[in-house]
Amino acid sequence: MDITTIVGMIACAGFIVLGIANGKAGMAGFIHYYDLVSIFITIGGSISCMLMQAKSFPEFLGCLKSITLAMKKQEANEADAIKNIINLSNVARKEGLLALEEAASGIEDDFLKKGIMLIVDGTDPELVRNIMETELAAIDKRHGEKISFWANWGGMGPAWGMIGTLVGLVDMLYNMDDMSTIGPAMAVALITTLYGSVLANWICIPISFKLKMNNTIEITMKEVMVEGLLSIQAGENPRVIEEKLKSFLAPSARNDAGEGDEGNAPEGGEA
Repeated sequence: MDITTIVGMIACAGFIVLGIANGKAGMAGFIHYYDLVSIFITIGGSISCMLMQAKSFPEFLGCLKSITLAMKKQEANEADAIKNIINLSNVARKEGLLALEEAASGIEDDFLKKGIMLIVDGTDPELVRNIMETELAAIDKRHGEKISFWANWGGMGPAWGMIGTLVGLVDMLYNMDDMSTIGPAMAVALITTLYGSVLANWICIPISFKLKMNNTIEITMKEVMVEGLLSIQAGENPRVIEEKLKSFLAPSARNDAGEGDEGNAPEGGEA
C-alpha cells in the first residue's frame, strides 16, 4: 500500500469533518450536509457521463478499478532498473549473450524478459529497439486511458454539482411564498456543488495525478531497460553502461544506482 495516498485521503476527509464540526451547529450540523437527491444528481450524473465515454462496460469497470493502482506502492524505481541492467551486463561480459537466457529465468518483469530473449535470439538491434518502443507506447496508451478517465471525472463532478444547484434554485424560486424556507432551500441547492467539488478534489484529480506520476516512473524504468539492453547487445563495458543509464536520474539519485552484484542475475520486479 502507498501510505502517502491513504494518509492523504484520510486527512482530506478529516479536515472536512473538522470544518463541519466547528460550525455553529457542531456535530448536529452533519445532518445538514446530507441530501439524497443531490447525491443522485452529482454522483449518478457524473458516473453516467463517464459510462457514456467508455467503449464498453468492462472498460468502464476497469478504469474504476484502477484506483487500486494509485494505492499500490511502487516497489521498483529507476535506480533498481539500472542495477539490474548492470548485473545483466556483467553476466553477458563474462559468459556471453547466450548466458542471459538463464539469467532471464529469474526475472519477473515481462518487459525486461522479452528484451533479453530478443537479444538471445540474435534479433537485429534496430528491430529490438522498434519492438520494445512499440510495446512501451502501448503501455503508455493504456495507462493514459485510465489517467484520462479520472481527470475527466474530476471535471464532470463540479459540472454536475452545478446542474444540481441550478435545479435546486429553480425549485426554490418557484416556491417563495414562505420566506422562511428560502434559506434552507438555498442550502440544499448548494449541497450538490459541494458534493461535486469534494468528488473532484478529494478523489478524482488526486488519483489522476498519482496514476500519471506512477506511469512516468514506469515508462522511465522501461526506457532505461531498452537503452541498457541495447548497450549490452552492442558489447559495451558495464561501467560505460552504468554512466549512460545514470543520465536518466536526477543528480541526487545517482548514488543509489551504483554497480550491481557482479555476476548475479537480477530478480527484477513488476513495474
